[in-house]
Amino acid sequence: MTKNAEHLAPEAIAILGLGSMGRAILAGLLAPESGLRSSIRVTNTSAAKAAEFDGHDSVTAFATELDAAANADAVRGAKVVIAAVKPWQITELLAEISDVLEPDAVVVSVAAGVTTASMEAVLPASVAVIRAMPNTPALVRKGVTGLSAGSRASTSQLELVKVLFSSVGKVVVVHEEQLDDLGALSGSGPAYVFYFIEQLMASAMSRGFSKEDARTLVLDTFAGAAELLAASGEEPAELRRRVTSPNGTTERAIEVFDRADLAEIFDEALTAAVSRSKELAAEN
Repeated sequence: MTKNAEHLAPEAIAILGLGSMGRAILAGLLAPESGLRSSIRVTNTSAAKAAEFDGHDSVTAFATELDAAANADAVRGAKVVIAAVKPWQITELLAEISDVLEPDAVVVSVAAGVTTASMEAVLPASVAVIRAMPNTPALVRKGVTGLSAGSRASTSQLELVKVLFSSVGKVVVVHEEQLDDLGALSGSGPAYVFYFIEQLMASAMSRGFSKEDARTLVLDTFAGAAELLAASGEEPAELRRRVTSPNGTTERAIEVFDRADLAEIFDEALTAAVSRSKELAAEN
């Protein structure tokens, strides 16, 4: 978090929904490095999961299976409300809490495809909406989050939300019409990387490597290459060129990828992801 974290952070934050993304955001906010001093209210369906936070100094947990008003109880007095539920749940959730939100609260939705306009339509006119598109590396504070402000969000509210999500990684502010593309790139991106690693590991094991050795060879190669790229400041094409000796083994492998037209495959995959995001928006 920035040096202004304590000044900007609200007294209370609510996180509605503790799935993988809600938990990742919570973990980032609770990290000592965040500098956050806010109290955090969280909701979950399960009483057992809520009990995990019994006695926690900064977190108060509510379970909807025990209390139908759990979400409303969590948002009372909260200046920032993070809605970390599935896209099909978001409109119903916002309608449920609309009457008890603080007049100057900002609602942050991580629901893919649900527009700020559709959310503003079910909230009081004084409540701002910001869409956030984080990704799962937020769990290890290496996430990338895209933010888009709705029509009622102020510059200071956007800055506050940016500061909060900086606790789990990098933040990029984009126009809302770019958010579906951003989600297809960075939001879904970790799955593409995991899939590629999965396939390389399978190929390694088919060549006689143990699962443990295959994991080390592939995972550490990915991690090292990414770190080298970030540290070098070079373009990925240049680093690839340096590894690809003319008429060498790497060049032969790259030729196979080129014949498969990976550029076209990537574009088709991203288009499919964006199309599904737009379908989700239409469903809401």
